[in-house]
Amino acid sequence: MLEKIREGSQGVIAKSILVLVILSFAFTGVSSYLGSSTEVAAATVNGEEISNAALEQAYDNERGRLEQQFGDMFATLSADESYMQGVKQSVLERLVAEKLLDQNAAELGLRVSDEQIRNAIKQEPAFQTNGAFDNDRYLAILRQLGYQANSFRDMMRVDMTRRQLVATLVGSEFVLPSEVEFLATIQEQTRDVDYKIIDASPFLAETSVTDEQIQAYYDANLAQFLRPEIISLDYIELDANQLAKDITITEADAQTYYDEHKAQYLQPEKRLAAHILIGLEDDNAQDKARAIYQKLQNGEDFATLAKAESQDTFSGEQGGQLDWFEQGVMDPEFDEALFALNKGDYSDVVKTNFGYHIIKVLDIQAGEQAPFADVKDEIIAQLQQQEAVDKFYELQQVLADTSYEIPDTLAESAKELGVKVKTTPEFTRNRAPELFSHPAVLKAAFSSDVLLDGLNSSVLEVAANHVVVLRVKTHKAAGTMELAEVRNGIASRLKQEQANERAREQAQVAMETFKADGITTDYQSKHKLARFAQDLDSAIVTRAFSMAQPAGTPTVDTVALATGYAVVVLNKVNAAGEIDANLIDALKQRLNTQYTENDYRAVVAVLKAESEVDYPIEE
Repeated sequence: MLEKIREGSQGVIAKSILVLVILSFAFTGVSSYLGSSTEVAAATVNGEEISNAALEQAYDNERGRLEQQFGDMFATLSADESYMQGVKQSVLERLVAEKLLDQNAAELGLRVSDEQIRNAIKQEPAFQTNGAFDNDRYLAILRQLGYQANSFRDMMRVDMTRRQLVATLVGSEFVLPSEVEFLATIQEQTRDVDYKIIDASPFLAETSVTDEQIQAYYDANLAQFLRPEIISLDYIELDANQLAKDITITEADAQTYYDEHKAQYLQPEKRLAAHILIGLEDDNAQDKARAIYQKLQNGEDFATLAKAESQDTFSGEQGGQLDWFEQGVMDPEFDEALFALNKGDYSDVVKTNFGYHIIKVLDIQAGEQAPFADVKDEIIAQLQQQEAVDKFYELQQVLADTSYEIPDTLAESAKELGVKVKTTPEFTRNRAPELFSHPAVLKAAFSSDVLLDGLNSSVLEVAANHVVVLRVKTHKAAGTMELAEVRNGIASRLKQEQANERAREQAQVAMETFKADGITTDYQSKHKLARFAQDLDSAIVTRAFSMAQPAGTPTVDTVALATGYAVVVLNKVNAAGEIDANLIDALKQRLNTQYTENDYRAVVAVLKAESEVDYPIEE
């Protein structure tokens, strides 16, 4: 989970998770008012349900991870329903495995203490600045992800308990030094070989194929010649970013805007805050907070009380000090109290979602006006974008009206907009150009209105302020390609097969000749050929390392190449020399990872076999 938090602290992913958390709580709240849910669970593990809501949230998180990993390619992948269904099923199986582990941990009575959780939080890199725990960063990330301290602590407890079980079961796996050394000596072994390549190319001129052979191959291999549905599109594209490039904003325009909106370019006031916190989980939280406030009124030191009394122990160790905050960053109640104080003053007791605070202003950094020179480029870009967006919406409405009113052509729309109709190359559903790989656009391109009725599509959004309208230009239905389309390819393949056969016969003769006389004068030699050599055909290398070690006389064999055959003579197997310590470490790590993964899968498989796991199907 902490790995996810670390990733989630980087902006877009965090916001996505925040939205998911809000929606999940909203859904829970609504369902509690409506009564018990009749929704069929995604899975049931020993009577405990995995809800569809939990599955959808985990699935959305996985989609986000894949999108981050694959970038623009993910739009194409996500358009493949069977692929995404496989992703969703793997997510469900992971949730089932986690549920099985949680249940087994509970049966074994495994526990994680509060102190362990605190230490884990302090040691988590996502919550650190320059290698040290940063309480402000910790609280900010929790707010960003929509967690309260209590709920985050509970999530940590579940995750750490699960990992405790996994570590107990699979963490004892180890790799013997002899295993690593043996694998290293095999991997670093080299071989002395001679080889002779019989190129098939000279035999191509002697080959020929008949119409009957081509027809017979085509009839016997129809599955090779299935063609997916293919289309090409005409389209009109409107993009505010492109429109902005043609808009000129002068420095005088920017200066005028700056003068009229100086308030926008104030560098905001910042305040260094400290607090004493009593959490809501404490039954007497408000009374305790008021008692501390009274001590302050009686003259006791704020920093001393924070160290002794604050339940935010991380800031308490610093006398309650948090960080510099601009207005609007903290919870509204906290923010209002902080910016109502003078330097050195502390507030009355303030209640927020985190608990009861007493807030103190340690220092104030006044706001100041940003110079025009510093913000000129920003203003110009902003004004360009504003004009471009205004123009975009105007043109978008024209595009929507004309493409709808004249649905059998884009020419009139292009004329009204003063743009050209663009055309895509032919493409399939799974290999769409980037602009058309957006799921909504791809769906429209292959819809019955566009594909069968020949109508213009509606205005389709591919990104913010970026739309297209499209219509089909050419369409080839899915099916088997005609023989005429693949005839030349079949003929080339059959000729190559004949030439390869001639090369195989020649290689066989050469091998028998070597067995008879042992002469390799017309062979090429490779001394100390490495297992992963890149300077020799991989087929020859693979065959050389699969041949039996010579016992007095060299061993010989043949191997097929892409265009021909080769005779391979193995003269000697060379033992590995001194093994690099880095290689030993790498192999040890690889083996340990493989063993651990195998153990984990085995543990889950055993738990699943001994459990009742159902996957209900909604009627």
